Amino acid sequence: MQILHLDTNHPVLIEQLARAGFTNTENYTAFREEIKRMIHKYDGIVIRSRFDIDRDFIDAATKLKFIARVGAGLESIDTEYAESKGIELIAAPEGNRNAVGEHALGMLLSLFNNLNKADREVRSGKWNREANRGVELDGKIVGIIGYGNMGKAFAKKMKGFNCTVLCYDIKDGVGNKNATQVSLKTLQEMSDVLSLHTPWTPLTDKMVDATFISNFSKPFWLLNTARGKSVVTKDLVAALKSRKILGAGLDVLEYEKSSFESLFASEEMPPALKELVQMDNVILSPHIAGWTVESKRKLAETIFEKIVKSFPIAK
Repeated sequence: MQILHLDTNHPVLIEQLARAGFTNTENYTAFREEIKRMIHKYDGIVIRSRFDIDRDFIDAATKLKFIARVGAGLESIDTEYAESKGIELIAAPEGNRNAVGEHALGMLLSLFNNLNKADREVRSGKWNREANRGVELDGKIVGIIGYGNMGKAFAKKMKGFNCTVLCYDIKDGVGNKNATQVSLKTLQEMSDVLSLHTPWTPLTDKMVDATFISNFSKPFWLLNTARGKSVVTKDLVAALKSRKILGAGLDVLEYEKSSFESLFASEEMPPALKELVQMDNVILSPHIAGWTVESKRKLAETIFEKIVKSFPIAK
C-alpha cells in the first residue's frame, strides 16, 4: 500500500510503517492543488492540519482507503463524504489525552494561585503578597463538557485534588468513577470550574456565549483546551470584566486559522483579543496542550497501530 505523508510527525511512524510493508512518500511542501493532481496514486494519506480535505479533494483520491490524522479531531475533513466513499477515518485522541489533562491542570493551578501575574510583578520589583493570595482547588466542583478521551483524562487528575467532578456529554452513559454525568443545567448550577473538551461541530460552535455564561449560578473559572471557535471572545471579555468568569486558561482562540499553525486570517488583532491579552486573570498558550515530547511519539504510535489493524499486509 502507498501512503502519502503531508505533515511531519515523529519519525517512528514512517519507520514502523516501512517495517510493516507499507511504501511511504513524504511531501511536506507542495501546494494543495499539486497534491490533488497526484493523490490518485495513493491508498492512504497521513495529515495533521495542513489543509482541508473536502469533496473536491476526495473525488480526486480515487484509490484512497484511509485518511489518518495525527491528532484528536477530524474537523478538517469532510467526514460524511469520505465515509460515503468507503474511506476509513483514523484519529489518535488516545495519544495526547494525558498531555491535555496535564496542561489544563497546570493552567488551573496557575490561575488559582496567580502564578503568572505574581511572576511578572516580582520580576518588575513588586512584592505584592496580599494581592496575590491564592484559592485552593481542593473540594471545588469541576464541570467538564465533552467526556471523551480528553475529558476523562482531566477528570482523573481532578479526583486527586478531592474535587467533585461533573460531566456533560451529548452521549448517554459516559460517566465513570471519576465523574458523574449530569444535565447541562445541573452542571451550570453547581460548577466552580468549567473545562471544555469538545470537538468543533455545529453544536459547539460559539457555544460559550453571553447566554451560556449567564446560566451559571456562581462565578466560575473557564478552561478551554479544545477548540477556540467554541468560545465567543467578546462575551468572554465582558464576563471577565463583570467577574462572572473569575479567570480563563485558553490554549485555543476563536481567531486561529484552521491549520492551527498561526493565529489570524488577517494581520490586525481583533478588538476583543486586544482586551483579552491585557487581562491579568487570563493565561494563554499557542494550542500546545497536547503538544508534548511524549505525546508526539504516542500519537504516531497510535496511528501506526490503527492503520496496521485495519489494513494488515500479508508477509
